[in-house]
Amino acid sequence: MRDVAIIGCGMTKFGRRKEDLMDLLAEASLKAIKDAHVEKEDFDAVYVANMMAGETVFQTAVASSLVDRINLIPAAADRVENGPAAGGSALKNGILAVASGYYDLVLVAGGEKMSTADTDIITDLVATMTHPTAEYIHGVTLPAMAAMLTRIYMERYGVTERHLAMIAVKNHENGLKNPYAHIQRACTIEGAMSSGMISDPLRLYYVCPISDGAAAVVLCPLDKAKKYTDKPVRVAGFGQATDVQALQEREDPAVLKSVKLAAERAFKMAGCGPSDIDVVELHDAFEILELAESEDIGFFEKGTAHLAVEKGVTSINGDLPINPSGGLKARGHPVGATGVAQVVELTWQLRGECGERQVKDPKRALACNFGGFGNNTVIHILERGW
Repeated sequence: MRDVAIIGCGMTKFGRRKEDLMDLLAEASLKAIKDAHVEKEDFDAVYVANMMAGETVFQTAVASSLVDRINLIPAAADRVENGPAAGGSALKNGILAVASGYYDLVLVAGGEKMSTADTDIITDLVATMTHPTAEYIHGVTLPAMAAMLTRIYMERYGVTERHLAMIAVKNHENGLKNPYAHIQRACTIEGAMSSGMISDPLRLYYVCPISDGAAAVVLCPLDKAKKYTDKPVRVAGFGQATDVQALQEREDPAVLKSVKLAAERAFKMAGCGPSDIDVVELHDAFEILELAESEDIGFFEKGTAHLAVEKGVTSINGDLPINPSGGLKARGHPVGATGVAQVVELTWQLRGECGERQVKDPKRALACNFGGFGNNTVIHILERGW
């Protein structure tokens, strides 16, 4: 198997965009291609992550459409759907294709157009990831699941609403420094704690927005990367794992088993551990997930991540910066784009290109892309390739 490098990145601004889905995917892809200094005719394959284009914009086969739109024909094209972890899965497929030696140049893009539908429709579409007979039919939603996890953390580990507000404040501050972020305004602890209730005890500021947007990366073998860039980013490892779909059937609903297993596999492949990671992008669709994921990956002991937040450990200038992009909370969460966007942010961080939100001299980075409510997780570890 060959080592794989990221040689180009591109992203649109996230938010409520007037452009259609293909405009967004094309914009991000062309930026990545330009950044990689490659010729369009050299691409072997394209993987496009998308969850709900058929439902929200009445378009399917978006990968085929993208290669035609940006003139990458006759490159192979596949759409990858894995709920909110679609981006991570698409990236994994692209990495495997290059690592195998079958392809030399691959574009991975992810995008979603969600603002075309009302909030209740989007909430319902996302809820279709839950168990069809044990959960969805009874009206279970992802915010309700996150609220239950939050309540468990409060009762078991002493997490308070103030801790959730502190995470929101941190991520909003980071989003202010990110020109691609959906939400670019500061919030206060008091403001977060007085925002509208979504699903008790989760308030508006503890939940990600509904966003449009796209992101893309270009992959090639590491031994060919210097042909295109002086700063290739090596894919050091990845891991993917699943868990029981119905939350009530899990051994412990406070433990994100798929996150734990995916992290273990990624660390084993990368030959490193949690203490070797310098910057992290976590899937904080709900702020409680930033705590739970950081613990189950192994950065903190179970039930102690909120104490690290109190001490500023996870701030941009802390010992372990988490979500310098603003995370899903502030950067936004166009579900098909999120996993790719996390990797774009970390590539920029490793290349030292993040301006005000730049983490000090990172060498290794980790992205956690969380599907369903933890029943399918994809983790990637990146490192400097120069």
